[in-house]
Amino acid sequence: MFNMSGTLRSSTDGDTSLEDDSVVSNDFTTTAGALILGLVFLLGVPGNLFIVWSILARARRRSVTTLLILNLACADGFLMALTVFFIVYLAKQSWVFGTAMCKGLFYLCNVNMYASIFLITLMSVHRLVVVVLPKRLSARVSRKVVRRVILGMWLLVAAIALPSLIFRDVREDKDEKNKTRLVCAPNHTLPTYVRFQYSFETVAGFILPYAVIITSYVLILKRLRETRFRRKVRSENLILAIVVMFCLFWLPYHVINMIQVAAEWYKHGSDIRESLEHIYQTSRAITSALAFISSCANPVLYTFAGKSYIKKNGLAFMARLFEGTSMDQTVKKNRGADKGNISLSNVDSSTSGGQNSR
Repeated sequence: MFNMSGTLRSSTDGDTSLEDDSVVSNDFTTTAGALILGLVFLLGVPGNLFIVWSILARARRRSVTTLLILNLACADGFLMALTVFFIVYLAKQSWVFGTAMCKGLFYLCNVNMYASIFLITLMSVHRLVVVVLPKRLSARVSRKVVRRVILGMWLLVAAIALPSLIFRDVREDKDEKNKTRLVCAPNHTLPTYVRFQYSFETVAGFILPYAVIITSYVLILKRLRETRFRRKVRSENLILAIVVMFCLFWLPYHVINMIQVAAEWYKHGSDIRESLEHIYQTSRAITSALAFISSCANPVLYTFAGKSYIKKNGLAFMARLFEGTSMDQTVKKNRGADKGNISLSNVDSSTSGGQNSR
């Protein structure tokens, strides 16, 4: 993840050579990337800290969805704190933090990338359970169970992010002015390593999770149509917005991953390979910076979603936003009981109940 520099490549005779036009030697992309990361840091760190504070200090009800959002904010906030190192890297166009930091920082970035998408996937799956299978699993879906699932998820992402720790090192490189500098880059000595790492990253960190997410929402919509329920569910709309935003910011990064993998299938010196190499080498810094934006976008999204609470609740508006859906559930379930209606959501206090009439 966040490959902001060139990689090693193997020539046809088996020798290893450096790629030309390494990303951190491109003034335009490094400047644009540094500016984006600077803005991300200013918005993301305080924004995600505010979310964590709102949930831990001000929220009276911590539902399943709220626990997932809390973990997502922790992952995003921690990732935002790391942007300082990458801003320095891009500004200096040289890695000055040593080998251990090179491996460790990129590993932590990868861990948080997987954690973010997996948490969003869990939100979608939980919505599916709540809407489609409320009676069967209502007794089993508790905060205690969810905490164990979240812990297991963190252990899983720590394991699957290991390739970014293994295939990365500091090496010397020459810039366009023939000046020696240090880059923190993947140490792929064989094309197979490139194909494996970036294919695995895109499949495990994007394609498979989004397949689960899309399947979940298709089944949710099918269930709602079958029951003819008209529901206005805040948590569902909020989660859907998070899913879409994550996809928009991460899709360019994974497209570049696949372009780099595709380049490895062509012979060195071929026109197609050179074109593909130029695309991913000159796009890495910007697409990596865009990926960072997703981690600072959620606080902005929550602020817009909770703007109706700001005037009444002040700094506690975000806590009220996360509580609002559980409060809606109680009200709507009572209304449903009075009118003889059925509630689809009776599992999680973070979700709204079935609403109104058929």
